[in-house]
Amino acid sequence: MQLKVNDAPVDITLEDEKTVGDFLKSFEEAIEKEDATTTGIVLDGKSISADEIDAIQDRPLDDSTSIELTVISKPQIIESFRGDIASLTDLSEKLGEISVLIQSGKDGEAFSIINSLANEMANFVRNARLSALFPDVYEKITVDGKDLNTFFEDFSVILKDFEQALSEKDTVTVGDLAEYEINPRLQQIIESLDRCCQ
Repeated sequence: MQLKVNDAPVDITLEDEKTVGDFLKSFEEAIEKEDATTTGIVLDGKSISADEIDAIQDRPLDDSTSIELTVISKPQIIESFRGDIASLTDLSEKLGEISVLIQSGKDGEAFSIINSLANEMANFVRNARLSALFPDVYEKITVDGKDLNTFFEDFSVILKDFEQALSEKDTVTVGDLAEYEINPRLQQIIESLDRCCQ
């Protein structure tokens, strides 16, 4: 059997594992002790979705079996959140400049900050989703006293208004939303992640 974990080949000696299910179970038990979990499985070159896991459990292991696993650990999640803190802090400092940049005809610079906002929020959402694999981390993340789902429901309404103001070139609303609605929420996210990463 050939095994790769996070794209790196791993030497493996099978003990009592006879099937793919046996192997995945013992692998997961081993990495749980390291505060890690499996997030992706590729079996013989085919990506296995969550719905297909039961169907591969009884497949026998042999020399030609190839398993590639994607693994994430709690320390990696914490490190990703620390990266989010740095990026969002930097972004927060720039958000107040958006309306001035647009009014000065520097649309390119303004849109660069807005693109950064979209990218950084996407990163944060991805990391937050992955953190749900570690409930003790995920449950620590409350923003303005709300769990992440509730916070994002409220925040997405503001982001839609922001998008609409941008498309209508309403610079006053864009500036107001960036400074008085979006920026304070970024600060709340930063504070929440700061507490979580202690």
